[in-house]
Amino acid sequence: MNNFSNRKYIIGGIFILLVLIFIVRLFNLQIVDDTYKLSAENNSQRQVTQYPARGLIYDRNGKLLVYNQAAYDLMVIPRQLHAFDTLDFCKLLGIEKNDLIDGIKKAKHYSYRRASIFLKQLSSERYAVLQEKLYKYPGFFVQTRTLRKYPYKSAAHTLGYLREVTNQEIKSDPYFRQGDYIGKSGIERTYEKELRGEKGVKMFWVDVYNRIKGSFRDGKFDKKAVSGKNLVSSLDIDLQQYGELLMQNKKGGIVAIEPKTGEILAKISSPGYDPEMFVGRAMNKNYQMMVQNDTLKPLFDRTMLALYPPGSIFKLVNALIGLQEEVINPSTRFECYNGYHVGNFTMGCHSHESPLDLRHAIQHSCNSYFANEFRAILESPKFGSVQNGYVQWRKDVTSFGFGDKLGVDLPNEKTGSIPTNEYYQNKYREKWRSLNIISVAIGQGELQITPMQMANMVAAIANRGYYYLPHIIKSIGDELTPAEKYQEKHYTNVDSSHFIPVIDGMEMVVSGGAGSTGTLAAIKDIRVCGKTGTVENSDEADHSVFVAFAPREDPKIAIVVYVENGVWGSRYGAPISGLMIEKYLKGEIAENKKWLEKRMLDSDLIHTIKPDIKN
Repeated sequence: MNNFSNRKYIIGGIFILLVLIFIVRLFNLQIVDDTYKLSAENNSQRQVTQYPARGLIYDRNGKLLVYNQAAYDLMVIPRQLHAFDTLDFCKLLGIEKNDLIDGIKKAKHYSYRRASIFLKQLSSERYAVLQEKLYKYPGFFVQTRTLRKYPYKSAAHTLGYLREVTNQEIKSDPYFRQGDYIGKSGIERTYEKELRGEKGVKMFWVDVYNRIKGSFRDGKFDKKAVSGKNLVSSLDIDLQQYGELLMQNKKGGIVAIEPKTGEILAKISSPGYDPEMFVGRAMNKNYQMMVQNDTLKPLFDRTMLALYPPGSIFKLVNALIGLQEEVINPSTRFECYNGYHVGNFTMGCHSHESPLDLRHAIQHSCNSYFANEFRAILESPKFGSVQNGYVQWRKDVTSFGFGDKLGVDLPNEKTGSIPTNEYYQNKYREKWRSLNIISVAIGQGELQITPMQMANMVAAIANRGYYYLPHIIKSIGDELTPAEKYQEKHYTNVDSSHFIPVIDGMEMVVSGGAGSTGTLAAIKDIRVCGKTGTVENSDEADHSVFVAFAPREDPKIAIVVYVENGVWGSRYGAPISGLMIEKYLKGEIAENKKWLEKRMLDSDLIHTIKPDIKN
């Protein structure tokens, strides 16, 4: 009897324990844990991503360069689709039935439960009509996002553009989902994380027709979007647009830098394109057209990707190195008998007085002077051999920022090339001599330099021996200074005392009178220092290049202008540089220079037959 009684109590206890466990679990599911409730509610609620406003971009004077406008993507959740009038739906969207079938198939492949883009970037007009009838099509809804707008239609290579993320980008960054956009070039790419902000989310109740009926659970699960940070660029958009006008119908580039900060004032790659071409549903078509059909390569940023021989502007660097290595002084003279002659070798030079000292050699751009001076550097007894002399020369050259990436805050910067000693040993298969590479003395040979590096060089000369890394962004959000690395001085290997005679020669290039090669860059009441270059080009007419800075004693702008097939540095490089400097420093072009401005604006080196001129 006792055993039976005990068994009864045990069974009763187990039963009571099971009931208690059931009650506790039921309480937890219904009161404490929302998981199952949310799952049950899933068919009657919609999660809508709140895309943040992308950061705005301004120029250095507060002018708005890039802003946002509303765009509408039609989204679909395959699981929520019901039978609908496909003909009416296609007519409403302006698409074919095959587009509808393919779009739904693609969405199902992505996910039955998660929303994906069915049709991107609807116009405001189509969106307004669609919104009134969307209740007829359960499973479809409109997602609002933003597109970029460019009020100045300028500086496309610098500002960059957005494109839809790839599958690889989605895998590598959990922030992105299908249909999101990412910066693909320019500022948009470098500062993607700062510009994009943080996404938010809103939960809504929806009825059986997929119409929003109110906030889900009083917004308990909502997350507010955080807008991207605004950027202030160093560009002067007025100067930028003026430079683009001067370079129309020409190939080449302009880079202008503020020497005392390294801020990029203007960056023109020509031919360019309207940044609006990369906005909206026509973007892919326009992109393919420019990549495949446009032989002028408007997407190619010549300021940072094009590698050019620098030509005679490189004589400035060789002059400074010659002074630093004490193989010449400002009074050192070399003869020039219509060129440089050694045995059967001749390097031509235009006619001018002879012999010349350093200042006048720069003024007249004397090839013979700099051939003699370059050999004097490499053959200096203190180095022991030409090869050792070249190694030291190369160290001095690269201290100006050549031969490597400068670290500009823009993507796709090329390093350029200053050949190594090993390169020449492999090339000549012997102990090479200075005469083998004499063309390097005048900026030819194997030298490969970007316009950005050329502009940085002249900024270093303007500062008498140091430079700041060129950069395009002045401030990010509330941070009013650029990144720390852009505030550091980088010194060349040349003592500051050696820059004066070279700068004297540069000023004489512009204002030295007869024989000066850059007089078309002269500006009334402003001391401009410059140097012309004519770059040999075996295929077509030679290239025109000019570097300059002004004013001499308090430089506000350092500039390079490189015009492909422009023949002489004095023909296009010098006048365009002078006009750019005058526009920046004075705000307008003097009446007595309007003829020169018109000549540059009207010049066409692309659509006209270029003369076969070599000089």
